[in-house]
Amino acid sequence: MTAAAGPAPRLGYGTKVLYAVGGTATNLKLRALSTFLVLFYNQVVGLPPQMVGTILMIAIVIDAVVDPIVGQVSDNFRSRWGRRHPFMLAAALPYALAFFLLWNPPQGWSDAALGIYLAACVISVRFFDSFFELPHQALAPELARGYDERTNLMALRHFFMVAGGLGMTVLAYQVFLKERPDGTGGVLARDGYFAYSLTGALIIFATVLISTLGTAHRIPHLATAPVRKITVKGMALEMFHTLNNRAFLSAAFAMMLIAIAVGARNGLEIYFGLYFWGLRQSQLATLATMSVMGGFLGVLLAPAVGRWFGKKYGVILVFAIAVCVHITPVSLRLLGLAPANGTPELLWLLYGEEIINATFASATGILLAAIVADVVEDAEVKTGRRSEGLLLSANALFRKMISGMGVFIATGVLAFVGFPEKAERGQVPEEALYGLGLAYIPIIVGLYGSAILLLFAYNITRQKHEANLAKLAERAAGSGAG
Repeated sequence: MTAAAGPAPRLGYGTKVLYAVGGTATNLKLRALSTFLVLFYNQVVGLPPQMVGTILMIAIVIDAVVDPIVGQVSDNFRSRWGRRHPFMLAAALPYALAFFLLWNPPQGWSDAALGIYLAACVISVRFFDSFFELPHQALAPELARGYDERTNLMALRHFFMVAGGLGMTVLAYQVFLKERPDGTGGVLARDGYFAYSLTGALIIFATVLISTLGTAHRIPHLATAPVRKITVKGMALEMFHTLNNRAFLSAAFAMMLIAIAVGARNGLEIYFGLYFWGLRQSQLATLATMSVMGGFLGVLLAPAVGRWFGKKYGVILVFAIAVCVHITPVSLRLLGLAPANGTPELLWLLYGEEIINATFASATGILLAAIVADVVEDAEVKTGRRSEGLLLSANALFRKMISGMGVFIATGVLAFVGFPEKAERGQVPEEALYGLGLAYIPIIVGLYGSAILLLFAYNITRQKHEANLAKLAERAAGSGAG
């Protein structure tokens, strides 16, 4: 990898913000797909849940195959706009357009035709998200190299992820998909999805452009790809040597399990809100607001936890707390100890769980992103190559190939418990609701618990990271002297 053109100037706060804004687009898409897509195509459009789940799983697997290709190509791409920015810029318009089309399927088509439409749109959304998100993530290790500075940059990026993902969810409940006093409208009515998708598409387009153009002045100070010829076999060997890293594998496999759990959790979240707890949309909006507040608190908590405990033990601690808090309300309901639906006591229980869980889950996400970023220098010491794109895309590949299983689990649970289509609140059989909760707890605890155990194998400490930076600095100085 060719060195950057001269020592990079200090990374200013303005540039950090412009970089971090890019997190808005990806999390807006992620929350939209995980919160509303299954409900929209199942309960509003009318497709069977198994069909929707299968299509989404296939789309995620296809997307996962694309990710390492995008990552490896961007690591070795040469242009006057550097390795990453051309991909980010090219994604802006098609990404936004595909997102809009996803929520506006034709009416009167057969289930088979709508299934093909859903597949084409969701694959396009994920493909162009990868075109932006992977190069964007790969910029972070180059922009911020210090142990704590990198956590701070990830925290700032997570701030905009919360604003984009959860903030747009609040707007959906309160504005675009708001339930009217007479009971019409809401998330089960089709008409609100046009304005919701148009606004989301415009935000995606704007934030992708802002982040891409706002960091373009750093291009001369970023590493450039070497001029070389490499065979497919040689590239495959490079990929193997780079990814054969204990810290990377422990973090990547932990995040695979997290992806399954998050896919299942998000796919079932709105079913729990509307049917299990019997909440009104205004109350769902309040829950989303609590989640936003918790997400912002997590932004403040993560850097402090990283400094106090180190990233490894810090992420294990906040992750374990988040899991315990999250399963409390459903566990209480299954034991017959939760307040009844419709009572103020239940709302306080759910609101308390949401804000505490969101705080610790947000801190978990930030620290996980930071520990994966720290693998970049560890791998460079061992291989002599900076491979941010490959490492982050491979991590995304592992998560995406398996996260479709989370959506598949969610739709499978709905089918298994006999959850009715086009269901009305208060009319779902009690045995279906009890089965929903009974299936949820072991799935979540098993997946999250296994991920926590894997993180104990992560072996990059603050001291090791600083030693890696020192070795790379010596190597660069020796190369320059030669």
